[in-house]
Amino acid sequence: MENLKLKDFLDYKFLSGIEFSPDKNYAAFVVHASDYEGNKYLSNIWVYNCLTAKYGKLTRMNNEKSFIWLDNDTILFPSLRNDNLKGKIEKGEHWTVFYAINIHGGEAYEYMRIPMNVNGIKKIAQEKFLITAEYYHYGINLHSHNGKERDKAIDMINESKDYEILDEIPFWSNGRGFTNKKRNRLYLFDKETNDIVSISDKFENISVTSVRDGKALYISDNYTNKLELTNELYLYDLYSEKATRLVKEDKFSIDFAEFVGDEIIFAASPMESHGLNQNPDFYKLNNGKTELLCRHDFGMHNSISSDCRYGEGIDHRAFDNCLYFISTENKSSFIKKLSLDGKIEKITGDNGSVDSFDISSEGIIFIGLRGTRLQEVYKFIEKTEKRITKFNEKIIETKNIIKPEPLEFINDGTKIKGYILKPVNYDENKHYPGILDIHGGPKTAYGEVFIHEMQYWANEGYFVFFCNPRGSDGRGDEFADIRGKYGTIDYDDLMKFTDFVLEKYPQIDKCRIGVTGGSYGGFMTNWIIGHTDRFKCAASQRSISNWISKFGTTDIGYYFNADQMLSTPWDNVEKMWFHSPLKYANQAVTPTLFIHSEEDYRCYIGEGLQMFTALKYHGVDARLCMFRDENHELSRSGKPKHRTRRLEEIINWFDKYLK
Repeated sequence: MENLKLKDFLDYKFLSGIEFSPDKNYAAFVVHASDYEGNKYLSNIWVYNCLTAKYGKLTRMNNEKSFIWLDNDTILFPSLRNDNLKGKIEKGEHWTVFYAINIHGGEAYEYMRIPMNVNGIKKIAQEKFLITAEYYHYGINLHSHNGKERDKAIDMINESKDYEILDEIPFWSNGRGFTNKKRNRLYLFDKETNDIVSISDKFENISVTSVRDGKALYISDNYTNKLELTNELYLYDLYSEKATRLVKEDKFSIDFAEFVGDEIIFAASPMESHGLNQNPDFYKLNNGKTELLCRHDFGMHNSISSDCRYGEGIDHRAFDNCLYFISTENKSSFIKKLSLDGKIEKITGDNGSVDSFDISSEGIIFIGLRGTRLQEVYKFIEKTEKRITKFNEKIIETKNIIKPEPLEFINDGTKIKGYILKPVNYDENKHYPGILDIHGGPKTAYGEVFIHEMQYWANEGYFVFFCNPRGSDGRGDEFADIRGKYGTIDYDDLMKFTDFVLEKYPQIDKCRIGVTGGSYGGFMTNWIIGHTDRFKCAASQRSISNWISKFGTTDIGYYFNADQMLSTPWDNVEKMWFHSPLKYANQAVTPTLFIHSEEDYRCYIGEGLQMFTALKYHGVDARLCMFRDENHELSRSGKPKHRTRRLEEIINWFDKYLK
């Protein structure tokens, strides 16, 4: 077996968006691959034949990232293949072109084009589609101009690129850039007539969560000054052409809604006892009134951390009068089944993550990270799980993959769970350097799934240890709620975990341990270097250093900081400063590498710059590597060359101080 190399992630295949055909005889999904020279990802649609158990590539243009089924044999996907249209788009026109392809053979053909930037589509009836498309209140619609008016409009578009208008919060969004007065608006598109009818208000952000029998459920955020935390649920009826509000804005933060049997079930949190991180419960509508169906004190969706995913997929489905959904519990994410009587049953096994899935009478098909394998497609039938693809089999067969070993200890009467990766070719008679890795969130969780950077460090001769301190997902609301406690009980958990690991594994050289983490893990890395000198070096990534500055500069700061700190800069600035790592930067002596992206609007680059400047000012060795044209997702979905350089920076820093 060969040691895993830094660039081996370039050979991984990432899978997303699996979905059955209407007749359930086929399943389509997207396969993404790295293109290092092009510094991008290549995406194509694949199809699995449920009857023959064979699968193959359907599209080959390398830019098919999403799709829907038109019928049992036809797939619809957005793509741009017309050079003339590309030129129009470059001048400022908005177009989205959808192509159709038969899964049994033949070339893709243009099915319809829509003069908008479409970002979501669902078929609601024959040749009628619900679409969400970008609406920009201050934008210029070139489609409505001709001749000299069009030339003037193009000049105005080019001129407006030099400035932005801001009159609301949030004014930008990580991964999307400036979003001021831009909305995902809901429209009905008629392919036969090319008519486009707006359904939602121009200042509503819309997410369609379920479509059935000419009806659709969608979630709406309507605002013109400040986006609030609560939202509304609507039902749109194609035949009456009416949208009816089902749940008012002032009650819940609604996650999703589904038609289940004759009921409408939605997952939502009132945010009453645990703030933003309170897990959603399930509710149903009865004669226009909201009724609690059941409590659910576990994380909704998959929050098991990994840097080996790309693309999206649906994580809830209605089938046979039940709601199926992905939920994180302890070290794994599961598919669970909710019955209309309020009972919840865990379906899949405790074996890693389920990333997206679909369901039929024959069983479940899903994409997941199972054990220490990279993503593959699996079948789950009658409590038996079977892998049905081999996209990443070569990695398993040829590379040294280290299995995480679970660890547990008690701190303040609370069980803390963690893991350790031993270095490759581990010899208990030798001494090794170690790395403490801290996850983001904080409401995410580490499990036993494949994480490339950790596996790479272990293959480079490092002990790697990591845990789920208080604040992590998968253990319920009480465990996840560290509002007003950042840097206290979570820091204590991490330091006690480090003590526990060093005592259990004397082969780790106590004088050669480093610490790293991103987002919340970056905050905690910044906090650690200001409170202890036990780490020989640190790598702080996409971090938080100052809760006061983050409040006014990030896409979530004004509500996330207020909720998590239980304060604002005006009612208790001292508390926000107390929990800010920058306050303690004058005590830091640990050489620290900072990794930050220029377009990270979740943890703005100013957070990294402040901490970097503070260390330099106080004579501590520090280095900052800033990535242009990247955002908060650099380590997970950044461009291949940038992800490579990021890992090179980190390993060079660790090697410099720990080896």
